[in-house]
Formats: sequence, structure tokens, C-alpha cells
Amino acid sequence: MDLVELEAVEGLRWTWNSWVAEGTNLVIPLSIMCSPMMLSEVPLLPYNPLLCSRCAAVLNPYARLDYQSRIWHCPFCSLRNPFPRPIADTNLPAELFPTYSTVEYSPPLPPSSPSPSPPAFVFLLDISSPQDQLLSLKNDLLLLLHHLPDHALVALLTFDSMVYLHHLASPHCSSLHLFHGNRNLSSNQIRQFLNIGRPHPLHHGQTPKQGFLLPISECEFSITAAIEDIHSTFVFTSGTRPPRCTGAAISVALGLLESCLVTTGSRIMLFTSGPATLGPGIVVDPDLRHPIRTHHHIFNSQARHHASSCAFYNQLSQRLSDASVVLDLFACSLDQVGAAELREPVEQSGGLMILCESFESDQFKKCLRHMFKSDEQGHLKMNFDATIEIVTTKDVKICGALGPCVSLHRKNSLVSEAEVGQGGTSMWKLNTLTHKTCIAFFFQVNQQQKIQPGSAFLIQFITRYRQGNMGYQKRVTTAARRWVANHSADIAAGFDQEAAAAVMARLAILRAQSCHARDVIRWLDDALIRFTSKFGDYVPEDPSSFRLSSNFSLYPQFMFHLRRSQFIDVCNTTPDETAFFRLMLNREGVVGSLIMIQPTLFQYSFDGPPVPVLLDIRSVSPDFILLFDSFFYVVIHYGSKIAQWRKLGYDKDPNHENFRKLLEAPELDAEQLVADRVPVPRIIRCDQHSSQARFLLAKLNPSVTQNSTYTDGSDIIFTDDMSLEVFLDQLQVLAVQS
Repeated sequence: MDLVELEAVEGLRWTWNSWVAEGTNLVIPLSIMCSPMMLSEVPLLPYNPLLCSRCAAVLNPYARLDYQSRIWHCPFCSLRNPFPRPIADTNLPAELFPTYSTVEYSPPLPPSSPSPSPPAFVFLLDISSPQDQLLSLKNDLLLLLHHLPDHALVALLTFDSMVYLHHLASPHCSSLHLFHGNRNLSSNQIRQFLNIGRPHPLHHGQTPKQGFLLPISECEFSITAAIEDIHSTFVFTSGTRPPRCTGAAISVALGLLESCLVTTGSRIMLFTSGPATLGPGIVVDPDLRHPIRTHHHIFNSQARHHASSCAFYNQLSQRLSDASVVLDLFACSLDQVGAAELREPVEQSGGLMILCESFESDQFKKCLRHMFKSDEQGHLKMNFDATIEIVTTKDVKICGALGPCVSLHRKNSLVSEAEVGQGGTSMWKLNTLTHKTCIAFFFQVNQQQKIQPGSAFLIQFITRYRQGNMGYQKRVTTAARRWVANHSADIAAGFDQEAAAAVMARLAILRAQSCHARDVIRWLDDALIRFTSKFGDYVPEDPSSFRLSSNFSLYPQFMFHLRRSQFIDVCNTTPDETAFFRLMLNREGVVGSLIMIQPTLFQYSFDGPPVPVLLDIRSVSPDFILLFDSFFYVVIHYGSKIAQWRKLGYDKDPNHENFRKLLEAPELDAEQLVADRVPVPRIIRCDQHSSQARFLLAKLNPSVTQNSTYTDGSDIIFTDDMSLEVFLDQLQVLAVQS
């Protein structure tokens, strides 16, 4: 079965689909890219799963059954477990069907159990924003309130140099509670200040009586009036930045949720248009003579507030995880806002990070609308309070995970001492989960077990989450693969070079947090040389004899584009942009990650339908339209002849119907590309040799430069970067060395 087809069945992409029994180092780690919610059509079972009493694995198609004794043998730990009801091969439960590698359990709630708490949304508005920006944001929030379910809890906070918590219980008299922006208050201090009492033990799970976080059905008038009454406190003063206490505001919002015991699913939605200038989490001093930090400042420890702010937000990240709160950042500004410092809590809580130029932009409005889509029953299409647990057979050890998750430190015999990312556990916490959320899990061979080539091993993913109606679901995916001998042909046949590129990109990002870009590139190059040396066919010391089989041939090309991408090379990007790019790569699946690493390029012409072309400067031509997709933005590039005809209005002439259709085709395809992507990419339209064409040229392989002796009429890229051809030639020379 094709690897993409296998992903459509399992929701998994394995870097290696056959694992070496001897535990030989394959350079690329044993990893699985897991998208738990990717599968939309999954058998729904209205009862609780049957668990193994020793290893807690869920009954699955690989279990052996003894019909007479009503016993099932756990394929993970070999324990014999009793089956609770009579069973025969004619009435097998769905989880035992061989075709159902993934099933979902949705047991009914017991009559005595209390109803689950509704989702909570805390809106956190920066009122130091200019009035025109704030007006647009207010209109969008008022529209958003109409899309929330009546039972959803809402709260409103605003901030400048102070934090203002709006009291929503009284519709006739608005009141505010003020917190000083310079103070870092604990959850208990906030609870005592707001006079929120501790709930009675018998009322566990119920929100204490207070007037700040209320169902929208009870406070729609008061929160609408409060939003309408918000006015900008922005006053332009020469030489100073507007006051913002962003860190203190987030801390108060989180303290409110903790005090109200909302720990089953909530979001803090931060809307800001500038960096914090005071209090915990400060990014830059108010005095404009102090420039905002750059990568150079951070790497050389010259960013005065960066380390302390990151430490503050790291503590906040743990509190967010404990309370199952998602932090979303909507930053609309032409300058930096401090997204680099906020990356840790936003990423680990699974929140959205949107960087736009203005709250009036379509990009911001579309993202907000997409977030709050509802299903047929009126419940939000959001999932909260999720955990992922992994169970493996004894011959596999769990090393860790990379993605929007936090380790729960549940250690057992299956957990390896060698940690990768969020390690030291077999269970992870995710505050939210979407159909695109993808976690990279890392494994290693258990050398203490004697493994026979040809035998099978199993890995089970148990995902527990709350839906928009706050009811619990449990999704279970069980996958099996085979052990192979050290020099088996199945090793190469089972290599997924796309998944490998995505995994290596996440590892490179992890390394980039503590290493300089050139050291990360050196590490990638070293791994690539060892990989090609191990799996290439060649005569030693003869580069011309070097060959890679089709299963490996694209991987060096992916690494070439990764090492010159914005994820590694931070030249010409701000720390905020780098944080955003890396956060998005760390949660996207294989297909999305690959588009980020090596963008796609399609050519439109009169000769026929669009065709994919090489990501190379030679693909630029006056006679063609190019559609370029880098995930973060989509470029429609018109060749010089096409642009000239368009300016002359040929597309409006009925005699040139084909030309009109040629111009429409990339527009329609571009709209389709950005339709379901969050954040919504920018669509950039540019002509050949125009300034906007730089978005395309920066990503093309510079096969023709100012130093080329033979250009064959092609465009030229002015750069000193090496081309893909030179890169591969040098790789061959190094790979064949003894």
C-alpha cells in the first residue's frame, strides 16, 4: 500500500516502516508523525473500551481470542484477560475487525454524573492600540459573540499600563477591577482580590459564584455594552512607546480561570498591536532610544529583558497546561509585538498565533471566523483537554515527542532514558486538538529484548479529548510493523523520505533554540553525509559512481531547501517571525511541513492544464504564469508578456477568451489553496521583474546567478548561495570518502 494511502487509514506516517531488529543506527530516527484527529470517518462505539489489566492497552484487532473460555490475549504484554460477555466469531465487536485499526469510544454519561462544565473564553484586549484598529476589532468581537453557544462562559479584560477586569453581572451599572501592570500576582492573590470563595467540596466542578466569568445567555447585554464602551488610551508621545502590561494581563486572565475552577477547556484570546513595555514579560523599554531586540541581540545576550520574560512565560506555560487553558495570540502590527517571548505558552497550549498588519485585514477576520465554526447541533468545532497515551510491545521504548504537547511524566518500563523533546513519559497533555494537529513521537529499539527478524511489533495511540459539547471521547489507533534483519531490502522499501524531512526539520528547530544557525546547518549536513554514505550505491573514492535509489533520492533535495529556509537561516527575519514560522512547522502534518520546507510551483500556459515545475529560476519565463505556494503565502507570478497583455486589457476582449481563462485559472486555484488553511496565507500577485517578485525569487534554486557563464536567456538571481547542483556534487564527493 502507498504511504499516503496508509496514512489515510491509520493517521500515521512512519520515517521507517520496517525497523531493524539489531537496533542499527539508521541516522534518521525511528519516528512516527501522528495526527490523531486526521481521520473523519471512524467507527463510533457507544460503550467504554476494554482494557488489559496489566499494560492498559485497549482491545484491538491483533488480540487473540479464546471463544470457549471467553478470554482475550493482550498482544502487548501477553496477559490473559477475561471477556465480559459471550463472544463468537459471528458477533465480534467492531474493535476486533481487521479493517478497523482506528475506533472511537463514546460511552454515555452515567445518570448520577454532573453535567460537564461549558467552554470558557476570556477576551484580552490591548487598549493602547490606535482607535481605528480598536474599532475594527470591537466590531469583529461583537459579531463573534453571536456565534458562541448560549451556555459558553465569557469574560472581558482590557489593558494598557493597568489591567481592567470587567464585572459583567450587573447590566445597569458597569464596574471594573484594576490590577497594577507592574505586579506579578499569584492565582490565590487574584482569587482573594476578586473575593471569589472556595467552592464547597460537594459542589466540585461547579463555577463559584462571581460576576466576571458568566454564561453569555446571562451577560450578553452587559458584555456587549462593555465592548462598545471600550476606547483607545493611545496618546502619541514623541520618543516613547505606548504602555502595555501584556504579561500581567495574561496572568490575571489565567488566575481568573483558575479561581473559577474552569479546568476542562477554555481559551484566553489575546488581541494586541505592540510589545509589552512594563511588568512581567516586558519585551522592550518604553523609551524609543532602546530598539526592540533582534536575533543578534538575543544570541549575544544583549536583549535586556528576553531571558527574564521567557522564564516568566515558561512558568505561565505550566499553569496553562495544568488548567487546560489555550492561549491564542492575535498580533496585528507592522512592528514586533513580543511573539518570540510568547511562543512557549502559545505553542505548548496548542493556541493560534496570528501575525497580521492590521485588525482590519481579511487575514485576521477569516482566521477568527474559522476558529468559531459550529456543527449541526450548534456546538463549536473545538476539542479541549486532550491526552495522548502510547502503549508498545516490550521490544520498543518511547523516547519523547515534539509538537504542541506537554509531558505528564508518567514513566513506566516502556519509557527510554534517552529523551527527545517532551520525554520521560508515555502520556502527554494537549490543551486543544484539531484535525491538523500532528505530534512527532520518537522511539528506540529495546536492546534488552531478543528480537527475531520477521516478527511483528505493535504501537497503540490512545487519545482522550473533550468535544465542543464537552463530552469525553476516546480514539484508539493500533498499528503493527515488522522487524527486519540488518541488510534487508525492506529497510529501503519502507523509508518515507517526506516524513523523514518533516521529522528532521522539527529536530533542527529544537537544536536551533540553543545553537547558532551555522551549527544547525553543520549538524544537518553531517547527518545527510552519513545517511547518503550508508544507503548510497558507489565505488569508494569515486564520486561519479554514486547513486541513490528512488526511495532515497528526494531526501537530499529536501535537506537543501531546509538548510536555506527561514526556519534555520534567520537572516532578514525578526525573532517574532521566526517564532511564528517554527511554531507552525512544529504542529503541521507531513504534507503541510513539506510545503513549508520545499514550496510547490505550478506553471500555467496556453498549452494545456497547469503542470508542476522545478523550484528553479529557469522555470521563470515571460510566457507563463506561475503559482507558488510556500504555505505562509501564495504568489501568482505573471511573466512579462502575460503582464503586458493583461495591462492592454486583452482579457476583456471577447476574441481572447482563452487568455481570460488563463488568468482566471491560477486565481481559482489560489483561493482553493488558502480556503481551509489557518492562519490564512496572503495572496501576492506580482509581475516578472517587479519588487513583489522577491517573494518567489528568494525560494528558487539559484541555478543561474551573476557568476554563471551560460544563462540561455534565463533570469538571473543575484546571490552567493550555492545551487542544488553544486550542493549535490559536493555531497557525492563527501559521501564516497572512506
